[in-house]
Amino acid sequence: MSAIAVDAGTSLIKAVVFDESGREVAVARHATEVRRPHPGWAEQDMTAVWRAVVAAVNEVLPSAPDDVRFLALTAQGDGCWLVDDRGEPTGPAVLWSDGRAAPQVDAWLRDGVVESAFRINGSVGFAGLPHAVLTWLRAHDPERLATSATALTCGGWLFFRLTGVVGVDHSDASVPLLDPRSRTYSPELLSLFDLEWAERLLPPILDGADRSAPLTAHAAGELGLPEGTPVVLAPYDVAATARGTGTTTAGQACTILGTTLCTNVVQPEVDTSGSPAGLTLVLDSASDLLRAFPTLAGTEVLGWATELLDLRHPSELSALAEQAPPGADGLTFLPYLSPAGERVPFLDTKARGTFWGLSLEHGRDAVARAVFEGLTMVIKDCVLAADVDATELRLCGGGTNSSLWCEIIADVVGVPVVRPADAEAGAKGAFLTGLVATGVEPDITTAARRYVHTERTYDPDPERVQRYHEVYARFRDLRGISARGWHRDTTQ
Repeated sequence: MSAIAVDAGTSLIKAVVFDESGREVAVARHATEVRRPHPGWAEQDMTAVWRAVVAAVNEVLPSAPDDVRFLALTAQGDGCWLVDDRGEPTGPAVLWSDGRAAPQVDAWLRDGVVESAFRINGSVGFAGLPHAVLTWLRAHDPERLATSATALTCGGWLFFRLTGVVGVDHSDASVPLLDPRSRTYSPELLSLFDLEWAERLLPPILDGADRSAPLTAHAAGELGLPEGTPVVLAPYDVAATARGTGTTTAGQACTILGTTLCTNVVQPEVDTSGSPAGLTLVLDSASDLLRAFPTLAGTEVLGWATELLDLRHPSELSALAEQAPPGADGLTFLPYLSPAGERVPFLDTKARGTFWGLSLEHGRDAVARAVFEGLTMVIKDCVLAADVDATELRLCGGGTNSSLWCEIIADVVGVPVVRPADAEAGAKGAFLTGLVATGVEPDITTAARRYVHTERTYDPDPERVQRYHEVYARFRDLRGISARGWHRDTTQ
C-alpha cells in the first residue's frame, strides 16, 4: 500500500509519498506567493494554490512503490476563501495572517465581545478569521459578498477541487463560530458578532464518513491518479502536524516551529475559564480537543534577521547565535514583527518588535542569539498559558533544523524536547488520518504509536534553565513596558 499526503501551507505546498510502513518515500515542495497589495493585507490566488498542489502530486507520483490507496489532505487554516455557487473563486483568498480587519477586532476587544465569545467556545478570534474578514468585506466590498455562495478555508477549497464536495473540517470550522460542545455553528456567536446575515455563507461541516470522498474524473486527469481514489480531508495543518508528531492523547504537547510558532495541547474537554487565550479546535475524534496557541511571530522573524545581518541562510544565523552566551549579553528581543500584531497568548493588533538593552558592546552574534531567545520566550508564554503539566515538548517544522534552537527551547521551557524522525509532520498527520478514515487503523493514537518515531531528544541543562528563568522574567517585564508604547499615536 502507498499513500499520498498533501500539506498545503501558506508559502509552500508539499506532497509526500508514504509506503506501507509509514516511511517517507518522496517529497515535492512547490512555493506559493503571498501577495500584499496594501499594508497589512495578505492574499493568495486560489487557482494558483490548486495548480501548485497538482504540480507537487505529479512530481511525487512516479515514486510510489505500488498503487496509491488514498490521497490525504491538510492545509493552512483560518482565512476566508470565498467561492460562488459553482465553486469558482470570487477573488483572492484572504489569509490567516491578513490584518485589514484589525480595527474591527480592536472594537470587539474593547466592547468585551472577544471575552464573551471565549466563554462560549474557548477561542480568542483575530483579524485573519472569517468573522472579521466577512465584517470588513460587508463594509468595504459588498459586491464580492453578493457574488459569493460559500466561505471556505484552504482545505475546503482543495477538497472541493479534488472531489466536488463543498464543506469544511471541524477543526477549520472551530474558530470563530463553532460551539465545541454541540460541534455545530452557534447562533449565539453569530449574534454576538452581528453575523446572522453571513450564516448562508457557512459551509457544511464534514464529519465521520463525510470527510472521505472519491476523486473526480477531472481531478484524476490532472493528478494522474485513478478516478474514484479516496480523498480524505484531515484536520487543518496545526492539528494535523500535532498528530504527525505523535501528540494525540490528553496532556501531550508539541510546538510547530514554522511560519507560526504554534504550541498545541490535547485536552479532553472544553475549558473556557481563566484569561482568554488561544484557540480550541474540535477534532474528528469525539473525545479530544486541541488547545492551540498559534502566534503571528514565527520563522519569518529568522528570515528577517538573516537578511538584516547580511547572511545567506538561517543556518548561518544559528551558527552565529551559538557564538554568544545564554542571555545574549543582556540583549532582549521582543519578536512581534507581524504587521497584524500578535494573537497569542495575548491579543494586541498593535504589538511590535523591539530590542532592549542594545549598546555598542553588542555584536552580530548577540543580536542573532537574542532573536532565537525572543522567539523561545514566546513558546514558553504559550506553554504556560496552556496550563498543562507537560513532561516533554515535541517539536517539528523547519526551525528544528537548528539544533541550537532546540537546545534553547529545552532550557527555556525546562522539559525534554523531542524531535520526531519525519521531515513533514503535517503530511504525516494527514497520512495517519487517512489510515483511520479508510479502515487501515482503528484510531489516531494507535496509528501514531505505530508510525511515528523519534529522531533525537534534547534534555534541559539545569544551570541554563535557571539562567533562562531570569531572562524570561525580564522579557515579560520589558514587554509590559513596551505595550504602552505600541498604542501611542504616532501621528502626533
